[in-house]
Amino acid sequence: MGTSVQVTPLCGVYNENPLSYLVSVDGFNFLIDCGWNDHFDPALLQPLSRVASTIDAVLISHPDTLHLGALPYAMKQLGLSAPVYSTEPVYRLGLLTMYDQFIARKQVSEFDLFTLDDIDSAFQVVTRLTYSQNHHLSGKGEGIVIAPHVAGHLLGGTLWKITKDGEDVIYAVDFNHRKERHLNGTILESFVRPAVLITDAYNALNNQPYRRQKDKEFGDTIQKTLRANGNVLLPVDTAGRVLELIQILEWYWEEESLNFPIFFLTYVASSTIDYIKSFLEWMSDSIAKSFEHTRNNAFLLKHVTLLINKSELDNAPDGPKVVLASMASLEAGYSHDIFVEWATDAKNLVLFSERGQFGTLARMLQADPPPKAVKVTVSKRVPLTGDELVAYEEEQNRKKEEALKASLLKEEQSKASHGTDNDTGDPMIIDASSNVAPDVVGSHGGAYRDIFIDGFVPPSTSVSPMFPFYENTSAWDDFGEVINPDDYVIKDEDMDQSAPHGGVDVDGKLDETAANLILDMKPSKVVSNELTVQVKCSLHYMDFEGRSDGRSIKSILSHVAPLKLVLVHGTAEATEHIKQHCLKNVCPHVYAPQIEETIDVTSDLCAYKVQLSEKLMSNVLFKKLGDYEISWLDADVGKTENGTLSLLPLSKAALPHKSVLVGDLKMADFKQFLSSKGIQVEFAGGALRCGEYVTLRKVSDARQKGGGSGTQQVVIEGPLCEDYYKIRELLYSQFYLL
Repeated sequence: MGTSVQVTPLCGVYNENPLSYLVSVDGFNFLIDCGWNDHFDPALLQPLSRVASTIDAVLISHPDTLHLGALPYAMKQLGLSAPVYSTEPVYRLGLLTMYDQFIARKQVSEFDLFTLDDIDSAFQVVTRLTYSQNHHLSGKGEGIVIAPHVAGHLLGGTLWKITKDGEDVIYAVDFNHRKERHLNGTILESFVRPAVLITDAYNALNNQPYRRQKDKEFGDTIQKTLRANGNVLLPVDTAGRVLELIQILEWYWEEESLNFPIFFLTYVASSTIDYIKSFLEWMSDSIAKSFEHTRNNAFLLKHVTLLINKSELDNAPDGPKVVLASMASLEAGYSHDIFVEWATDAKNLVLFSERGQFGTLARMLQADPPPKAVKVTVSKRVPLTGDELVAYEEEQNRKKEEALKASLLKEEQSKASHGTDNDTGDPMIIDASSNVAPDVVGSHGGAYRDIFIDGFVPPSTSVSPMFPFYENTSAWDDFGEVINPDDYVIKDEDMDQSAPHGGVDVDGKLDETAANLILDMKPSKVVSNELTVQVKCSLHYMDFEGRSDGRSIKSILSHVAPLKLVLVHGTAEATEHIKQHCLKNVCPHVYAPQIEETIDVTSDLCAYKVQLSEKLMSNVLFKKLGDYEISWLDADVGKTENGTLSLLPLSKAALPHKSVLVGDLKMADFKQFLSSKGIQVEFAGGALRCGEYVTLRKVSDARQKGGGSGTQQVVIEGPLCEDYYKIRELLYSQFYLL
């Protein structure tokens, strides 16, 4: 039997809710993604709460709220205590995203689901990995290897590969095959025939135009509004797709020589860009090469100004402007406030670059036709005054007194317990009722009081009163006292506690606004008003989500051809559509489970560990294939003295076998190769026309069960002429012959 694999969705199936899935591999429980939405509704986390204590490891794929938003809450309230794994950008940008979410909500509500300390605590347990780094788990996870790979959707975004006994479980949601300005495309197509593929149907019904056409249309739409003396609001996430939009705007402003101001406004805007500047190696090849050759950092922004306070925007010169503000959902943050101000002016434009989360103001405005008026809640925090301030201060004093009493009571109980222990035979006793100065504590800590203030009552068992004496029990060697180096190591948590919280930049400094909010201890309250906003501004949606569209998803799945496929995250219609397509064209085992429905996707293959005998290996000839060496083996299966299986040399001559061509031919690459050899080639009707007579085409093996394309044939057609044999020889050169 193969590796045992069970998948249980905890959130995010048959809808667009946050992503959270339990994947068990031979009894080791992975929580893959721990998302929440911008409503922060605890009811969504009920399934997670029932299994949180059983989680052995957490894998985070992307640095946005939908993939990691519930991590601080789950760590604090649900009993989640497993180690967390992510890439460095997911860790850093995810931390900033959660800071921004917390501060935005704390400004307009008494938000208490988690605190900044909870965010810090949750992210302290994150182990950061690089792309393609194999991380071997230990203990209960012995034998399991996890590795992050490029997803292409957000900076640091990850496809997770979990390997056990040679079988791969691939988790690939929100991937993008297209190369963008700041990101390379996914490498999902490099995985062929994994045992299990878990992927999403979120974009299965959408198709996208070409990138350059879309970028130009995006810029033209904005410029048209600005030329008409209007403002443009782009509701964006904190540190995700906004990076691509910034790059597009920088390019378009340079191309068109525009001088309209662009502002990037979040509570952590400056910190975000500071971190981004140091993540160039995680970005597209073009950005990395540009920096390598010219030292030009793509995120040294020429046209975009970073703001962390709305008052800075209010003080900006009058005139048309572009503002990228969080949150994308318009539920909170600066984007909510700016929308309320600008929506009533017909000259303004609100340009959405991603679908709003279900039930949010952004989703409501994206309806067709859009609403003419919407009800919104406008909240702000104001200082307490008068009777409210007096009542608040009295309440705080009462809480302090209760805390002090509880502390004193605990100390008295601690003293009493020490006194009871010492009375049994230690003559060096201080009277528990003596008045001891609270700040007089010896070098041995708070467990002892070294100075008598009002005298003492000697125990009845003592011969005579004595001053306290502590025997030095330290170990000594020939060089002096033996020390423990661990006693002198500054722990990471101590460093983190001394560091400031909030909008922290790479130098550990606070954004000014974040510092004012977090460190300002003035008592305040939230005042809210219900408003009906007349929506007179233009509303426009353009897809810059950075996900593969339906046509590309189907093509990629056909190429990967997993043995078993699990569909998650997408509307019921999109999920059913991709499920039916995959059953016909990809593989016969396609699952789309409901919330808390556990499906067993254990492989039907049998895997055995065998030992290669030295006698056999001495006659094997290896051929190098990329990072690997391969060879054809003919051997007998036997057993060693300890009972393990072993491959032994054949006792008689091996039967001849058919030649095997190993490799994966990409027609586009082969076209360039033929061109370099002086052969005229072109694509025509899905085939590659070579010269005047020869045609190459890729076809799926019709015998493949379920119609999958794990096995593909390259067919060469044409008359037996000189060109035919030349092209065939060049074709063979693209493969390894065994």
